[in-house]
Parts: sequence; structure tokens; C-alpha cells
Amino acid sequence: MSTATHASRPSAGAGAVLILAFTGIVASSMQTLLIPVIADLPRLLDTSPGNASWLISSTLLTASVAPPIMGRLGDLHGKRRMMLISIAVMIAGALLSASTTNFALVVVGRALQGVAMSAIPLAIGLMKDVLPRNRLDSAAAVMSTSMGVGSSLALPAAALVAQQSSWQVLFYGAAVLGVLCVLLLPMVPETQVRARGTFDIPGALGLVAGLTLLLLPLSKGSEWGWTSVRTMMFFGAAVVVLALWAGLEGKLTSPLVDVRSFRRPVLLFTHLATMMVGASYLVVALVLPQLLQLPGATGYGLGQSMVAAGLLMVPLGLTMLLTAPLHARLSARYGPKAALLLGLSITAAGYGAAVGLVAAPWQTVIVTVVLGVGIGLAYASPPALLLGAVAPHETGAANGLNTLMRSVGAAVCSALVSVVLASKSRDYRGSPVPSLEGFRTAYLIAAALMGVGFVLALFLPKQGKLPHHLATAAPDGARKRRPSPESAGRCGAPAGR
Repeated sequence: MSTATHASRPSAGAGAVLILAFTGIVASSMQTLLIPVIADLPRLLDTSPGNASWLISSTLLTASVAPPIMGRLGDLHGKRRMMLISIAVMIAGALLSASTTNFALVVVGRALQGVAMSAIPLAIGLMKDVLPRNRLDSAAAVMSTSMGVGSSLALPAAALVAQQSSWQVLFYGAAVLGVLCVLLLPMVPETQVRARGTFDIPGALGLVAGLTLLLLPLSKGSEWGWTSVRTMMFFGAAVVVLALWAGLEGKLTSPLVDVRSFRRPVLLFTHLATMMVGASYLVVALVLPQLLQLPGATGYGLGQSMVAAGLLMVPLGLTMLLTAPLHARLSARYGPKAALLLGLSITAAGYGAAVGLVAAPWQTVIVTVVLGVGIGLAYASPPALLLGAVAPHETGAANGLNTLMRSVGAAVCSALVSVVLASKSRDYRGSPVPSLEGFRTAYLIAAALMGVGFVLALFLPKQGKLPHHLATAAPDGARKRRPSPESAGRCGAPAGR
């Protein structure tokens, strides 16, 4: 098992939190950037609708695979440094997608944009190293909810931009935002905590192969056929590769992912509950825009434009962001487990209410506000649990793995919702559209998944305390070296104070 090198603790202020949160919002916006124009892309790029879905799937795949890898690299070489590299890769991908109409190159660019999601778990780990302890919970909550905030705000913004100009402008805008992040991030102190050991290249390759084999049929199963030979072969290969990978990781002294840590209840049940948390946001993001944009002539569609539908999703993201201070207070008083249980309960209630609140746009605003509170609390809780349960030199890898579990939960739920909506579709003017029964069934499934998450969270210890052998691996009091000059005086008090 790798150990840590020790150094003094740089001190960061509110400015650093704002910069990191802004970076997280920019990174997460890449996932929904093209959703408003996805229907037009087959014509614009001269490809089929099935192929056009790769423009979303490729980003989701890399957004799932990259965080645990970049998280481990951040523990070894510096979390801020890996954040900068993640955003630089995103910028390169955005410029590539903007500068060509070649479909394959646009897909490659979109895959590179997904690497930016690594910035969020890296930032959460960095916060533990550079923020005062009394501000860590609220800052980590803001950072975690930035995943939902960015995805929500990107929908109306992308719709407005696409309506007024060409689709390439979306990528140029993403590149500009990425450059702004690169200019701002050096103002955040770099952590002086480092894990000792080497980077596990075979483990990284095995993880990439296994997750690709798993997530690819989940995203393409509705197109390939869930019982087709190709889908079954991918799932079977994923099981074999991931089993071999886990066996290898369990034998290494410096693994990419310490699979032995799953023996600890606080980590095992945090990661399992996080899969349900990933599903919580995904259902409303998939279902509600479709309901809002369906024509009123269907008898249940709300007849909103693409831009209006996006704007009606904004309360979801804003409420998630505003919930962060509430999570900090609840977590400080009752513990992050209680905050997680409350968040899952509110989310389940919101989805239950959504079954009946489908008659008018204003009713959907009520749904998004309630879900925003619940999802915000649920999103913010796993990082708080992990930050109290792993050593400082392992926070990047731990949060990266947690982001992966969230993505897997979202991917599984996406496949499930797609099957439900397709199986309960109806004909409208010669084309299949989801039925009201399908929408309501999806909401009920989401409520049930929140119930599963609630049960899993009950098995969490009351407080995820750091084991003694980890707590002494990198104690704050042991960091006696002065920080490097570049870490002093940025976005807060001078380092070494």
C-alpha cells in the first residue's frame, strides 16, 4: 500500500472554492452540451441517428473511466496539476469538434471533452488538503453539486446558442470557458500531500477495457437489442475482464484502485448508495425535457420550445447549488449519513409527487425544486463520507472511484428508463413518442431506486472514522516542511501560517 509524503498545509480562501466550483460546472456541462441539438446532428454531420448518439455516449464513457485514473495520478503528482491537464484535454477536444464536420473526428473530440469530469473528484480531494477544516464540508458540498448544476445550466444555454448561431459555436464557447479555468486554477494552492508508489498501468488498462465493455452495451443496448448476441457478448466480456482486473488489483502494493478497501462498510455502502444517487439526477434530466417538449396535441405533452424546456430545468440546478449550505449544517450536526438519508427520502418524495404533477409547466417547477433539494443533499453526502474515511493522500483515487460509481448508476438507470419509455410508447402522427404511462413509470422506478439507496445507506456506520493506520499516514500535524513558494498567497491566507 502506498504511503504519503508530508508537507505543510497551504491555506486557501473563498476565492479558491469559487474557482474550483466554476471549474466543476464547466466540466459537467460537457455532458449535456449537445442534447439540445442532437436531433439535428445526423443531418449536419451526414450520419444516421444511431451513429449520432455516439456524440453523447463517447463523452459519458470517458467521463466514467477517466476520474479514477486521474484521481490516482493526482494523489501521486498533484491534484491541481491533474485538474489543469484534464481541462486542457477538454479544450483540445472542444477545438477539434468545432473545427471539423468529419463525424469520426467530432466523436473523438467529444470523448476528449469527457475527461474534464475528472476535475470534480480531484477538486474535492484538493479541498481537503488546502481548506480549513471548518469550511471543508460546505465547500465539498458545493463542489459535488456542481455536477448537477453544470448539466442543468448547460441545457438552456446550449439551446439559446444553437438557436442563434451554428452548433460549432457551442464547442468554441466550451473551449473559451476551459481556457478561463486554466487561467484561474493556478490561483488555487497546490496540495503538498503526495502518495508514494508507482502508477498502475496494467490496472488502468484493465479498468478502461472492463468499463468500456460494460458501459458501451448499456448506452447502445436499445439500438443493438438487449438480448442480441452482440450485447450479451459485451456484458459477458465485461464480467470476465473486471473480475480479472479486481483479482490483479487485490495483489498489488500500489494499485490503481484498492479493492480491499471495499471490506470497510463505510466505503462499500457509500459507493453502492452513490450508484442510486447517480440515478437520481439522470431520470429527471431524461424524462422531464421530453414531457415539456411534446406537443399539446398528444393530450399530455406541455408544448414548450427547446429553450423554454431548458429554462424550466434551471430551478433544478440552482436549488442543488443553494442546498450546499444546508448540507453543511446538517452534516456538522447529525453527520453526512443523516444528510444522505434525508436527501434520498426527499428525492423519492419528489418523484412520487411528479407522477401527479404533469398537467402544467408550473407544476414541473415544483417537482424540480423538490428534487433539487433532495438530489443536492444526496450528491453532497458521499464526498463528505469519503473525506472522513480515507487518508489525505488517497482522496483523489477514492473520489474518482466514487464518481465512477455514480456514472455506472446513471448509465444503468438510463438504459432502464430508455427501455421503459420505448416499451410504453404510442403513435403520434406516424412516429412513436413516449406515453404518459411511460413517464409515470419512469418516475416510480426512480422513487424505488431511491428506496434501495436509502436501505443501503442505513448500513453506513454512524460516523465514517478514519482507521488509525490511515489517520497516521498523513496527519496535518506531521507536515513540517514549508510549502513551495507557488502555493503561498493564492486565493486566501499565505501558506505556512
